[in-house]
Amino acid sequence: MQITQNNPASNANSKDATSEPSSGLAREFHSFVADIEDLVKATTTLTGDELNRAKAKLNQRIASAKTTVEDMSETIVNRARKTAETTNTYVHEKPWNAIGASAAVGLLLGYLLARRP
Repeated sequence: MQITQNNPASNANSKDATSEPSSGLAREFHSFVADIEDLVKATTTLTGDELNRAKAKLNQRIASAKTTVEDMSETIVNRARKTAETTNTYVHEKPWNAIGASAAVGLLLGYLLARRP
């Protein structure tokens, strides 16, 4: 039985794997689905010990996918928290700039919505 294990986190260093969480998550998902498809195709002829090894590989692959998703979600939460802190600091330091920008965005959005047929 030949099951390939494509783990993007092991193919790239950890900094590269977390630099683009959404694309890394998509790669991990596609890799996981491909591994499952390969396993389903291969298990039709497996028996006994080979089937047990295939189950063990599948369990290992599921654990790896869970770990990758957890790491990426942690990265996304940290980025969102940092963005919120930066925005909060900017608004407190320059409230009139924030009010002006919000008003401009509101006017632009109102203009665009009013033009819709």
